[in-house]
Amino acid sequence: MDYQNLLYHEDERVGIVSLNRPEKLNALSRALLKELADLLGKIGREKKVKVVIIKGVGRAFSAGHDLREIAEGSPQDVLGLFQTCYLTMRAVREIPQPVIAQVHGVATAAGCQLVAAADLAVAAEDALFATPGARIGLFCTTPAVFLSRNVGRKKAMEMLLTGDFIDAREALACGLVNKVVPREKLEEATRELAARIAQNSFSAIAVGKRAFYQQLNMEDFQALNYATEVISLNATTADAREGIRAFLEKRKPVWVDG
Repeated sequence: MDYQNLLYHEDERVGIVSLNRPEKLNALSRALLKELADLLGKIGREKKVKVVIIKGVGRAFSAGHDLREIAEGSPQDVLGLFQTCYLTMRAVREIPQPVIAQVHGVATAAGCQLVAAADLAVAAEDALFATPGARIGLFCTTPAVFLSRNVGRKKAMEMLLTGDFIDAREALACGLVNKVVPREKLEEATRELAARIAQNSFSAIAVGKRAFYQQLNMEDFQALNYATEVISLNATTADAREGIRAFLEKRKPVWVDG
């Protein structure tokens, strides 16, 4: 795949996407976002990998939007940029594979949004997170959506109103990331998490990811009713039957979908 702003390779049913604008701290230009949405869509359709890792090349995960595009763009250009970002975040959510953000350095503004939109996140001890838009008169309204669904209202508002950084340990404590590891262990820890997930049935992972987000904003027993229907259908799949047989026979399952 020939992308100008991304690198991509696959290894052991794991797809690794690298944001590749290190000279701009991997700023999320409209071109990069279009490429990322396109790549994620392709990964989702082809189903060759079970898990996707997104990381940054160079000193940072991502410093957010390319502010030059906002400062120099027409109103329609700026709208196009944010609509492209919307489509990219939607791709993260809608592909069947879980997406893991592998974070080092800074993840600010839309970069923090990408971490929050990912299904899981592993951070290096040096990682820093912020939504600093208010400091330049451009409130981080779009990053606020996923941030507030990760860390809770009070912490989200504190980050959004002050623009202050939080470090990796605070990000872990408030639920923005799953794990914090030394910088030199970041790649290993992220790949180990991805490998554990990739051992499981692709169809079960895909069903589970979709159902998890569908039920989040339902009333408790509406959610339970929906989940009951999903698990009942899931139980009829070839992989579920194979997994149950393998458990009862005390052997490793052989998934139909690989």
